[in-house]
Amino acid sequence: MKYFHEQIEAKWQENWAKNLTFAAKNNSDKPKYYVLDMFPYPSGAGLHVGHPLGYIASDIVARYKRHKGFNVLHPQGYDSFGLPAEQYAIQTGQHPEKTTKENIARYREQLDKIGFSFDWSREVRTSNPEYYKWTQWIFIQLFESYYCKQADKAFPISELVKVFEAEGNANVDLVCDDGVELFTAAEWNSFSTEKQQEILLQYRLTYLAETEVNWCPALGTVLANDEIVNGVSERGGHPVIRKKMTQWSMRISAYAERLLQGLDTIDWSESIKESQRNWIGKSVGASVKFQVSGSKFQVEVFTTRPDTIFGVTFMTLAPEHELVSQITTPEQKAAVEAYVEATAKRSERERMADVKTISGVFTGAYAEHPFTKEPIPIWIGDYVLAGYGTGAVMAVPCGDERDYAFANFFKGKEGMPEIKNIFNQDISQAAYAEKGGFELVNSDFLNGLDYKEGTKKAIEALEQIGQGKGKTNYRLRDAVFSRQRYWGEPFPVYYVNGLPQMIEVKHLPIILPEVEKYLPTEDGQPPLGNATHWAWDVEKLSVVSCQLIDNVKVFPLELNTMPGWAGSSWYWMRYMDAHNENEFAGQEALNYWENVDLYIGGSEHATGHLLYSRFWNKFLKDRGFITPEEPFKKLINQGMILGMSAFVYYIFYSVINQETGDVIIDKKKIFISKDLYWKTLQNNKTDEINEIARKYIPSDVLSNIDDGKLHLMLPINSTHVDLSCINDITNELDIEKFKAHPLYSDYKDAEFILEDGKYIVGREVEKMSKSKYNVVNPDDICNQYGADTLRLYEMFLGPLEQAKPWNTAGITGVSGFLKKLWRLYFDDNGLIVTNDEPTAEMYKSLHKTIKKVTEDIENFSFNTSVSQFMICVNELAQLKCNHRKILEPLAILVSPYAPHIAEELWNQLGHEGSISTVAFPIFEEKYLVESEKEYPVSFNGKMRFTIKLPLDLTAAQIEEIVMADERTQAQLQGRTPNKVIIVPGKIINLVG
Repeated sequence: MKYFHEQIEAKWQENWAKNLTFAAKNNSDKPKYYVLDMFPYPSGAGLHVGHPLGYIASDIVARYKRHKGFNVLHPQGYDSFGLPAEQYAIQTGQHPEKTTKENIARYREQLDKIGFSFDWSREVRTSNPEYYKWTQWIFIQLFESYYCKQADKAFPISELVKVFEAEGNANVDLVCDDGVELFTAAEWNSFSTEKQQEILLQYRLTYLAETEVNWCPALGTVLANDEIVNGVSERGGHPVIRKKMTQWSMRISAYAERLLQGLDTIDWSESIKESQRNWIGKSVGASVKFQVSGSKFQVEVFTTRPDTIFGVTFMTLAPEHELVSQITTPEQKAAVEAYVEATAKRSERERMADVKTISGVFTGAYAEHPFTKEPIPIWIGDYVLAGYGTGAVMAVPCGDERDYAFANFFKGKEGMPEIKNIFNQDISQAAYAEKGGFELVNSDFLNGLDYKEGTKKAIEALEQIGQGKGKTNYRLRDAVFSRQRYWGEPFPVYYVNGLPQMIEVKHLPIILPEVEKYLPTEDGQPPLGNATHWAWDVEKLSVVSCQLIDNVKVFPLELNTMPGWAGSSWYWMRYMDAHNENEFAGQEALNYWENVDLYIGGSEHATGHLLYSRFWNKFLKDRGFITPEEPFKKLINQGMILGMSAFVYYIFYSVINQETGDVIIDKKKIFISKDLYWKTLQNNKTDEINEIARKYIPSDVLSNIDDGKLHLMLPINSTHVDLSCINDITNELDIEKFKAHPLYSDYKDAEFILEDGKYIVGREVEKMSKSKYNVVNPDDICNQYGADTLRLYEMFLGPLEQAKPWNTAGITGVSGFLKKLWRLYFDDNGLIVTNDEPTAEMYKSLHKTIKKVTEDIENFSFNTSVSQFMICVNELAQLKCNHRKILEPLAILVSPYAPHIAEELWNQLGHEGSISTVAFPIFEEKYLVESEKEYPVSFNGKMRFTIKLPLDLTAAQIEEIVMADERTQAQLQGRTPNKVIIVPGKIINLVG
């Protein structure tokens, strides 16, 4: 009976789907275990073999936990709103919903083929109205909430209104906008409704504000920091500029300290925690106010070194700082405006990363030192960010390397005085940036103090004169929540006299309307401005303002949509109760599942999704909707599977007329096999390159080259080649297939220089990417070798967290292992399993494997389990094991990794139902206790033979047995050894 993976895998995938084998219950006597993957964005390219890596790992854990008696929730869905589908819609006119559904169908087909134990009955799609109804609902809850610093949590805004009605806002300690005006209870109660709404908007956890954003003109939308790579948009590589826009924002900054402290309570990798700590960026120091000379304006700075206040040599504002345009002198206006315009074209990340470039402009304005009243020149420089601190720094060059470099770069220029030194240290070559080892000098009342004492005394003095106070600052900025896109969640918002109002919950969801065009309107409104009809009716509200419908005035709707991270910031909770029409999830389900026990996904989401998810989770807890403080107990970041790219090499030659510059022969290619290419290139054999090229140049052209009339240009280059054109084992290029490939139609007449009759391509490990033509489709692996082979091989490649290269050539070994496993159970005539009692060696091999696999899964070391399976099967094959007591547990052990073959083996062994919930084998130490020892028997230190003896024998008993052995007698040839050295359990040595 042969192993046919196609039939077995199709059979069991159908069986699982039909019987809902992996559907979880929302209440059970079993302990719960919630394992989750970061759900995919369904792109048109489908999955490549790198994508399932984390899914396979999570599936092994989910299946293992079922075997261990847990009620396992292992759901899957799709993060289906996003910019790629919208860009495709703009290019083709197809509705994003259509392409998204097609892409999801393709993903589902691929995922099913790999045999994951997902509970598909709970599938969610963030673009379904049934789902984003609750994203809109959460937005409303955020709008209707404020954050109390004293209680360190969010409360309903209605409670704040009661406080204002009773006592005003003078005594509240709340997270709010800067510069909120104080008012009494009497004043609040006398305010108009509109005035009260304007005030409350300064306290709400989601609010409208003019914000510095990353604007991408080509995409027509705002981008989040994590959507920008090297200063351009991740999608399409378009330029991004900084500009101010009125946007919805969320006060994630209110949760900065809780987000920071919560990292100590969760089992995440230290690298991810550190990324979040750095992103949150807690700093303890002081807020200091500097009066701008001759004006009403003040520049507020945050500094972690208030002890250096007397070392302030100049000040630097971010180019976007609101005061720049107001304090710049007429003489400096042109230079400042030009610098601001240039800076707007650079992203914040680009500016932060560029520590080498020094640039800035003097504004012409001066500030007063809070103690000495000396004038301090005010500059602008792009190394200061508007989004960090106050967007201004007090520059102390003697104690800060970047300020030091800035001061020296502009030394001697107008507005740049000599560096003030306040340390008893030499700063002639570099700033003294340490926090110890000095005494302050030239610092008035701080002279003689160190960092700690100086900081304390400086803050006290600033507070006494009313120009500063101690403060804790965070780098974390409020999250911009608006996008000028079509394919996203509509806001449940309309406007009355310019003030936002929430649409009543009973009218949700606000369904994304149809539009003819997915581009902004002619007057610059977001794409939703093209909508003429919304698929809902909310008391006659309409997108068209200032009209009458049935004699009822209608109001404008919010035309922005929510960002891509909106739906992904709470989706794990929807899985708990995916079809609840009345709540985002029922209380019973939320209380049972609580939060995710194991979360697997990419580290690229460290400061995006993972931070926003924690923020929303904490908010929902504050408002009493859920109980856990953190959403994900344990997080594992899977490494990347890298592609083995293939390259072809060529001489890229042109012939040019020396006198006229005319091109005689343009960009012809001669392809050279790998070794010839590298030998030629590395040895710089220009003559050989010339000789190669000359063979393919017409004789009349060649004679003119020799006469110097024409010039031969011979750059050597390489390019990626599609893997479908090569033999992945031999690395040989199929030249005919290459010439026939649509990508390489220009090379039909190209020449190929071979090695031993073959063209050998170069190989290199790179990120697996469609653009590098190194993508391997998992469908092809499943079809040729089987899903179980794919699953085992991906785990076998190396530790889950590490990056590792894909090499299809290595998959045959895993495929062979499964066939060996099958042959333990079957021969050509069918099942050969017996009920005979296994030998001690068989039990030993099995229990070594039980121990190893159990430990590996618990420690997420899946690659070494696969190695142990191979060792075990080889050992059992040598022992000719076909014993049920060994092979039944072995099938269960293999099941999490290779579920299809395990199900078939279990079924063929005579069992009904699925193997998926059968109890996992338990390791028993007794089977690994050694009762015998194979001793090497040596004569004068040279081992001559081995003998197996019980371990409980004494030295005298061992000597008696060894001396009686005929092999010993043959070695001694009648002699009596001078000495017999025996160490029980270790050595036997006969001397003399």
